[in-house]
Amino acid sequence: MNFTRWSARLPGTQRRAAAQTDPTVDTDRRGDGSVPAARAEQLTDEVPPVPAIDGLPVRDVLDRVPALVALVHGPDHRLAYVNDAYVAAFGARDLGVRAREALPELDEPGLFPLLDQVQRSGRPRTLKSRKAPDGRSYTFTCTPVTESHNGDGRGVLVFATDVTDHAEAATRLRASERRQRETAVTLQRSLLPQELEEPDDLRVAATYHPGGTEAAVGGDWYDVITLGGGRTALVIGDVMGRGVRAAAVMGQLRTAVRAYARLDLPPHEVLQLLDGLATEIDANQIATCVYAIHDPNEGRLVYASAGHLPILVRDEQGAVQRADEPTGPPLGTGGWIHASDSIPLAPGSTAVLYTDGLVERRNEDLDEGIAALERALSGATGSPQVICDRLVRSAGVTPDHDDDVAVLVLQHPARKGAEAELFRNAALDLLGGVEAAPRARAFASGVLTSWRFPADLHDLGVLATSELVANSLQHGTPPMRLRLRRTDRRLTIEVTDGDDHLPRRRRAEPGDESGRGIAIVATIASNWGSRRTPGGGKAVWCEFVLPKP
Repeated sequence: MNFTRWSARLPGTQRRAAAQTDPTVDTDRRGDGSVPAARAEQLTDEVPPVPAIDGLPVRDVLDRVPALVALVHGPDHRLAYVNDAYVAAFGARDLGVRAREALPELDEPGLFPLLDQVQRSGRPRTLKSRKAPDGRSYTFTCTPVTESHNGDGRGVLVFATDVTDHAEAATRLRASERRQRETAVTLQRSLLPQELEEPDDLRVAATYHPGGTEAAVGGDWYDVITLGGGRTALVIGDVMGRGVRAAAVMGQLRTAVRAYARLDLPPHEVLQLLDGLATEIDANQIATCVYAIHDPNEGRLVYASAGHLPILVRDEQGAVQRADEPTGPPLGTGGWIHASDSIPLAPGSTAVLYTDGLVERRNEDLDEGIAALERALSGATGSPQVICDRLVRSAGVTPDHDDDVAVLVLQHPARKGAEAELFRNAALDLLGGVEAAPRARAFASGVLTSWRFPADLHDLGVLATSELVANSLQHGTPPMRLRLRRTDRRLTIEVTDGDDHLPRRRRAEPGDESGRGIAIVATIASNWGSRRTPGGGKAVWCEFVLPKP
């Protein structure tokens, strides 16, 4: 193989050769010889002479290149040349031997198929950061060269640059990012509820899917909070941003929601408190959130939204209703007034709360994603967990999804037969006067007897009814109403009136004639509480846990 003929076809060689033979080009700029060269440069400001690259042997140039260089020719890629750097890396090679036998170290990086592609297409190809048998990483560039003007005798010049340091740095960076993501995922999952609370009247399920390995973990969260008196709070939210910071902010907001929920406030008042807290946590961090309350006596889901996506409710016939648009801006904006709204949740209905990762896609309108979710929900049946999984699959959520996904599904079952006997309601309007208390006791005694409660629970229920009604008669205003409700787990007694002053438990002095009613209720009942009602007034309730059958 005549390497000089091959080197003459390397890029730029012909152009430089033409410049050397052109008689119009003045190649002697050293003066007439009477003045030293250095002095002539100072006097004439002429460019100093540069040795012509064409005068240097190509082999000597390539041998001094720190990169690995090899040249193969012919259809079977016979080795024509390797430079000194290649020999230092992999040892001496026999010329004229096919590349597969002469250069076996190129097999592991997958270079031999690339040689065929380059020779057929006549275009250069590059393989980035491939590890060779010597344990180092190289970027291989294969460039086609020809031996003659008519294109006969095609060859390939292999140029390998050592990028081991860059590859190791990239590996360390990926490992650091992976550890950071694992930390964020662990933090995120630890801040989410490990087990959802199980309300008496609802069936609930939730799922969380972190984004893929290329997406940092976000701040999606959900929660189910039993408020007492048969009521349940449901919340889902999304902190803008990614990583540990978003997960930490999410944890603070979720903890605050649980604390505010214990105050049994209307949904919009809870969001008002959260808005102020989000501003204090980080003025540049915003979050969306939906807070909803289900009361089995009302058959509706009362909710407030802070810039979050609308709740979807599927009725027993499969029709899907979308809740009204968000009733307020995202949390953290500050100074805005939120408002509560409601959507029907009759027995047999299913409601879905979700974050934007379930419906938002690049190059697609958000409404299209919500409409697709509505169609998927309309045909979804089964338990809440089955519906959760089906909605996630229908949305195309995979382990490589580019955003976090949180879904919360709740069902208000339509109970029939023997199960319906375990869920009963009874109510009595109280007009006031001296006959109100005896009438309430008689009503409660009859209802509890018909529900076949044991004698001790019957007596405790009648006593709690008497104390709650007496408290309402003394401190409340009409209209007053007594409500008894039983589920398969507990008995709830609730009295409402028109006064919004909430009672509190206190210690009565021996000479006091009042102040013992709430203390008695708190002592005999499993739980008790009070709240203001939306139309004005208050509700005071207590619960008794039923013995397991």
